[in-house]
Amino acid sequence: MLKRKEFILGAAAGLTLAAAATAGGVINWPGAHAEPQAVNRITPVPANGDSFTPPPGAPNSFATIFEQVAPAVVQIDVTVKVDQPQGGAFTIPGLPFQFVPPQGRGGQGGDEPQTTQGAGSGFFISQDGFIVTNNHVVADATEIKVKMSDGRELPARLIGRDPGTDLAVIKVEGADFKYVSFEETAQPRVGDWVIAIGNPFGLGGTATAGIVSAKARDIDPSGYNDYIQIDAAINRGNSGGPTFDIYGRVIGVNSAIYSPTGGSVGIGFAIPAETAKAITERLMRGESIERGYLGVQIGNLTDEYKESLGLPATTKGAYVVEVTPDAPAARAGLQPGDVVVNLNGRAIEGSSELTRAVGSAKPGDTLRLELLREGRRQTVNVRAGTRPANLEVAGTEPGDGSKAPSNPGAATGEVVEGMTVAPVTGALRGRFDIPDGVQGLVVTNVNPQSRAGRLGFQPGMVIIQANGRSVGSTADLKGAVEAVKGAGRPGILLLVRTPRGNSPIVLPLQDKN
Repeated sequence: MLKRKEFILGAAAGLTLAAAATAGGVINWPGAHAEPQAVNRITPVPANGDSFTPPPGAPNSFATIFEQVAPAVVQIDVTVKVDQPQGGAFTIPGLPFQFVPPQGRGGQGGDEPQTTQGAGSGFFISQDGFIVTNNHVVADATEIKVKMSDGRELPARLIGRDPGTDLAVIKVEGADFKYVSFEETAQPRVGDWVIAIGNPFGLGGTATAGIVSAKARDIDPSGYNDYIQIDAAINRGNSGGPTFDIYGRVIGVNSAIYSPTGGSVGIGFAIPAETAKAITERLMRGESIERGYLGVQIGNLTDEYKESLGLPATTKGAYVVEVTPDAPAARAGLQPGDVVVNLNGRAIEGSSELTRAVGSAKPGDTLRLELLREGRRQTVNVRAGTRPANLEVAGTEPGDGSKAPSNPGAATGEVVEGMTVAPVTGALRGRFDIPDGVQGLVVTNVNPQSRAGRLGFQPGMVIIQANGRSVGSTADLKGAVEAVKGAGRPGILLLVRTPRGNSPIVLPLQDKN
């Protein structure tokens, strides 16, 4: 698991922010005419029949490809408002610290709102001035300017953006711009050469080269991107810039880096051309990006979960951790603990695949979900809703279980596997601030030396399910424990409501006496 992923947005000299640019592709974009486009479209031709085999002499130099595509890559300068609380310090987007302006500039009531300058990258995808970049480069901009490779500076306006994929389209006025295309027919392989061009630290016109290090990296908090990993150096300011193959075709849009230091360590991530083209084409037409929505928090079906549930090791799917009340999934009858294995005939490998499949559906579409519930296969039809704009990560429902339990008071109930548990009652609901609608067994006390105690179980948690089945009494929990022990499995999967929401936890069972 990656412990730190950063958008490539940060400070260059002074207060200049460096955001990255996006690569784009030419299709018959609105407002552009087919015949004039043929004049300015940059279309390098492979030297042989193999789509990704370098031509003779490569990679001795990337100079020719840089000369061909560089005119289509631009520097994007933005003006961004920043919050300045009383006292003068304010936060600059992309920086991990607060900036304190010189004395006499800010911090007093009635001062003008503070602004700062940011810089990123982008690239033309049509002759008539459409430019692709990252959403995080322009999302909060009050003014956008584009600086081209020939030194011209032009004002730009925002056409559309999609926070879900971190893509945006801006436009400058004109009709004679060099532009590049997204690669659609050939897929890059791990080990293929790539070249990234952008505006690191505000320097502009910078090329770096490397290879495709990996594909289908699942690091996207929204779940809509399957990133290409590259080792060409990209830094703050490269955001939104294009990643080219050896023939000058855009295979990705630079968007994020993994860095313990804040600088390039050779692990960068680009949005694949297939995703970028589909989204930017819609944005150019003026469409808003709407995605299907179920209203569930999901996780991967891990080997540990499968073992504790007694499922075959080959079972694949997405584990439903929590269902949002009154959302489409809840109205259709989905329940926490369900394992979604198929959607509209498409096998679901894990949570990311389910997120993308639902997100690609249109609001109002009927989604046929095949799922495992209590060991049996069932089918549920859900009418997709519209994903709320404020949801950046699946399952983050504001205000759900954010309060810590109150004083637990005296422990009540029976002891099972080191925990004292009791059915939810009005008194326990009030004592532990358990929301209405949450049912199960309340943990009222935990032996700190037990396996449950070492795992972090605390009074106020509610065991909703055990071994894939709802529990409403201590007998239910004891029966589930005995069934798992009888099957020779080492642990039991519990679905537990915590102060931060539902969480699946595999509890190793105590040895039989």
